[in-house]
Amino acid sequence: MAERVGVLGGTFDPPHVGHAIVAQDVLEELRLDRLLVIPTARPPHRDAVLPGEVRLALVRALFRAHPGLQVSAMELEREGASFAVDTLERLGTALEGSELFCVIGVDQLAVIDTWHQFRRLPGLATMAVMRRDGREPELPRGAEDFPFITVNVTRIDVSSTDVRHRLREGRSIRYLVPEPIREQVERAWIAHGSRAPA
Repeated sequence: MAERVGVLGGTFDPPHVGHAIVAQDVLEELRLDRLLVIPTARPPHRDAVLPGEVRLALVRALFRAHPGLQVSAMELEREGASFAVDTLERLGTALEGSELFCVIGVDQLAVIDTWHQFRRLPGLATMAVMRRDGREPELPRGAEDFPFITVNVTRIDVSSTDVRHRLREGRSIRYLVPEPIREQVERAWIAHGSRAPA
């Protein structure tokens, strides 16, 4: 049987408990053999506060002990913006014969028409949409025929924006960030994030 491989990209700026929980849920719900977690280098739709190599180190530390999750630096190792279509194309070649699942959130599906060459995505992987905020997936006008499946994941009301806001105000991020990486996140913020504009 073909290996079932999930692809979960993101800024992870910084990673938090929500990322850990949905990664585990996706692994189980899609019955994946493994889930590739890929921090973006230069996200095309947003600016990252923490440098890519710092975010990569934090994500690796978060998932170090999980055998089903594999962190990849492939987007940090190439030049230019991080486009999902390029990543999936490279993975399709590297993992020929595997069944790929590209995992995104409902917020990303709602603007899928703004993604670079988005019409090519379903030909490269099954698009799997997480219903993590209680909303049903909705496609933008003009892209109603874009194929996808849904994945039920645990709803956690925490975001990287929330974590950065607390750090900016000097408040605790305990329990919002997994304890094994909390001190690393705090040190990364002191070194890099505190210089970012409010």
